[in-house]
Amino acid sequence: MKKLSLRTSAPFLVLLLVAGFSLFVPSLSNFDDGKYNGADTAWMLVATSLVFIMTPGLAFFYGGMVHRKNVISTMIKSLIAAGLVSVLWIVVGYSLCFGESFHGIIGNPLTHLFFKGVNSGKPWPGAPTIPLSLFAFFQLMFAIITPGLVVGAVAERIRFTSFLLFVALFSLFVYAPLAHWSWHPQGFLAQMGELDFAGGTVVHISAGCAALAGALVLKRRQVHIDQREIPPANIPYVLIGTGLLWFGWFGFNAGSAGAASSLAVSAFATTNTAAAAAGLSWMFFDVMKGKKPSVLGFCIGAVVGLVAITPAAGFVAIPQSIFIGVVAAVISNLAVHIKSKSSLDDTLDVFPCHGIGGMVGMLMTGIFATKAVNAAGNNGWFYGNFSFFLIQLKALGIVVAYSFSISYGILKLINAILPLRVTSKEEEEGLDFSQHAEKYMQGTLLISTPEGLKEELIAE
Repeated sequence: MKKLSLRTSAPFLVLLLVAGFSLFVPSLSNFDDGKYNGADTAWMLVATSLVFIMTPGLAFFYGGMVHRKNVISTMIKSLIAAGLVSVLWIVVGYSLCFGESFHGIIGNPLTHLFFKGVNSGKPWPGAPTIPLSLFAFFQLMFAIITPGLVVGAVAERIRFTSFLLFVALFSLFVYAPLAHWSWHPQGFLAQMGELDFAGGTVVHISAGCAALAGALVLKRRQVHIDQREIPPANIPYVLIGTGLLWFGWFGFNAGSAGAASSLAVSAFATTNTAAAAAGLSWMFFDVMKGKKPSVLGFCIGAVVGLVAITPAAGFVAIPQSIFIGVVAAVISNLAVHIKSKSSLDDTLDVFPCHGIGGMVGMLMTGIFATKAVNAAGNNGWFYGNFSFFLIQLKALGIVVAYSFSISYGILKLINAILPLRVTSKEEEEGLDFSQHAEKYMQGTLLISTPEGLKEELIAE
């Protein structure tokens, strides 16, 4: 047995400490079912489950696109957030996001420390017909997937233990403040009039900017420096991941209505329409540039459409969601092309797709939002209200600056404590084995040669 060290023991000891503290949190009486709407509660339970399935969906989506020697390590980095962020959320995360507001900047960590009072508390003002604990768990699913999105930018070179520390610090110091600013009634962006229906700023722009910071801090992979073409490990995985993400996104956006309502139906419809339009847009735009119609292209385009419609889903009409999807896909496609000509090594194009896609979605909300869809929203520039577009633009700038700078600082801090990047030998060996002592399945790889396709055995 290996000799124990503080560095290797720390994660377990911290978890043990949290488990010990939890014994002293008083149990409170359960909520009264009589004061809630059964249909709304049922729908929000389903929506919460749908958002959760996006996390394994993201694992398949990313895992299928990396090199075969990094499939397992990439997939677990997406899924591990379900464990780590869930515990953090109960201890302090929910309270930081939705606790008593401190000057619109952050929630009081003591308001719901260890979920104190959540199970029997008053309903959330934006979701008065469901239990507060259900609202809290619906919001947890957003907190889980956000750091998971960053994985695609730092894949194939980040150390697993360092990534765990990043997830914890990002959740507390980037995600929690942004969620409070945008989704707490006293949050300063909400007070400013910014609209983000389901996470354009809180989820996608924050993750995209953190991804950019990660790519810059970790620097380039050797295969990127050598300009070696790395074939995706498993394109069917990408298809499965896209399907799960698309499916789960109905809960992500329609569930953000907080009830089984006509607004949820509208958000459901705009979500599907934007994804469909964006997937086609990306594929057809590639064909126009002389490429073959690509499976990856359609999948990536559909996800970009889902990203772009997220902040707008409950504020824009269904026809305009086609325009949002098409434009977002073209802009992200061009951003990916520009990135490919640069030295930036964002492995799976997280910043061009999620970061840029989220920014496009926020601005499109400022253009196409209409009170005809959601009376609690605002009219956008398209309907004569240019001032609202400027509010969205200002909020976008604040979120981009904050998420990038704090994420960059967190990554630099971690690198000073733990090595952030694996060694060159571990990188060449693959992170599946070097980080987890596990390997992806054996099979055959089709290689294109001047003589035609040739099968090569993928050894264990």
